[in-house]
Amino acid sequence: MLPEQRKRTIVELVSDRDGCSVEELSAELDVSKATIRRDLDDLEEERLVERSHGGAVPVTAVGREETYVQKEVQNLEAKAAIGERAATEIHDGQVVFFDSGTTTMQIAKRSPADTAFIPVTNSPLLALELGKNADDVKLTGGTLRHRTRALVGPSAEAFMDRTNFDLLFLGTNGITGDGSLTTPNEDEARMKELMVERAERVVLVTDETKFGERSFVEFATLSDVDVLVTDAEPTGEVAEACTAADVTVGVEVPDDR
Repeated sequence: MLPEQRKRTIVELVSDRDGCSVEELSAELDVSKATIRRDLDDLEEERLVERSHGGAVPVTAVGREETYVQKEVQNLEAKAAIGERAATEIHDGQVVFFDSGTTTMQIAKRSPADTAFIPVTNSPLLALELGKNADDVKLTGGTLRHRTRALVGPSAEAFMDRTNFDLLFLGTNGITGDGSLTTPNEDEARMKELMVERAERVVLVTDETKFGERSFVEFATLSDVDVLVTDAEPTGEVAEACTAADVTVGVEVPDDR
């Protein structure tokens, strides 16, 4: 396993298990404890984990927001599988809005090169990716939030107020048991509200780690969603909420499972 892949796996294990010891990581990845300690030092410096006595814990907590870089290395295989499935929703002649985020980035990477559509986004990073295949990419403008690399604020909202979209790829930080979609930041929540209002069809893209999670601000509910593309079948209250909202669920399991 290459060092970068090993570090990505460490972040995923620490996040999934709410903390891991050096011994656990060493045994899981079949490398020395010294190697794990060096990796953890590097990851802490990048603010991807926090060192604890004898190991590491996730940097996230209730009310705390992960950065784009932190999210980028988490559940990458699942996000890639979701992106592959979601990209099939794009058709000729559509105006397609891509919400900022690491899952929507995977859709952008897999957007069809032989399909004529107009991409729109509030993410400069996604705009660059979408521009590899599209002649023109529309950006909302606005103020860049460094933490998530999303454009927000009055200028971005004014753009949203005067535009309409055939298709929206929407991200979320959590789907609660009652069907609420939530995110940590009020400015981003407002942008997401406007995206949903202006879109004819809404495709929610998220991996299973968001099921049952609740963040600070609600921006929509599952009743606003047409399709949920994810990597595992929802269960319990989230499954019931999807059924009640008549949401079509598309499950795309990554190859590594």
